[in-house]
Amino acid sequence: MKVNWTDEALRDLEEITAYVLVHFPSTAPALEQRIRAVLAWIGRWPESARSSPRRPGIRVVPLGRYPYRLFYRVREDAVEILHIHHAARRPWDEGEDTGA
Repeated sequence: MKVNWTDEALRDLEEITAYVLVHFPSTAPALEQRIRAVLAWIGRWPESARSSPRRPGIRVVPLGRYPYRLFYRVREDAVEILHIHHAARRPWDEGEDTGA
């Protein structure tokens, strides 16, 4: 299934990439690879991630050893990446606006 990014999710990715490149440059390639692997996984098995308990229709995938979670929803013909969120911040699925 095709994977599309929202503008918000692309901004998140840019901010995360910039931060990691400055503060943890040796980690950047592995984080990029993990994100690519997660995207391939949800593109192939879009219903495999757990549902967000407070946002109906939205699924969430932790990025393994990295402190981020990727939020997405499954559309008829594509997976839509909504947000990448740092786990130390207030949970995104507890009330911040999704634009949905």
